[in-house]
Amino acid sequence: MTDIKELLLSRIRDVQDYPEPGVLFKDITPLLADPAAFTALTDTLAELCVRHGATKVVGLEARGFILGAPVAIRAGLGFIPVRKAGKLPGATLSQSYDLEYGSAEIEVHAEDLCADDRVMVIDDVLATGGTAEAALHLIRRAGAEVAGVAVLMELGFLPGRARLEPALHGAPLDALLVV
Repeated sequence: MTDIKELLLSRIRDVQDYPEPGVLFKDITPLLADPAAFTALTDTLAELCVRHGATKVVGLEARGFILGAPVAIRAGLGFIPVRKAGKLPGATLSQSYDLEYGSAEIEVHAEDLCADDRVMVIDDVLATGGTAEAALHLIRRAGAEVAGVAVLMELGFLPGRARLEPALHGAPLDALLVV
């Protein structure tokens, strides 16, 4: 695991003062542009899906789509997008959640998940945990079980893990990197 961590860290670029002064943004585009690093990331996340008995992968908009879709293919699982409100046609389930300065809402197609599903949530970053927590509520409201959450990196200085753990109900939370 040390080798994969070193590879991933070497392909993540720090961008100071983006998107606003005082923020150190973790840019994963160099990682995505490197086929060896992107494949290693995809394979590692797919192994977690298999290990946790997932039957479907949920990707959180938007970078969770970039990671979740190839992870689902690699693990031989279906992929379900969780979108911002108003982006999915047809019947949806929605979940609101609080942000630092306001609120947001995410949705999933009502028919995409069922009681037989064990769902792994995939995203790039765990920061404050609001979107992931809302996704866990959506998955359970759809009747499915949460297999776990896996992220490329966790911003350890933010309260995401503490916020998310109660909503996991004992399901695992895997962060390949904690920065």
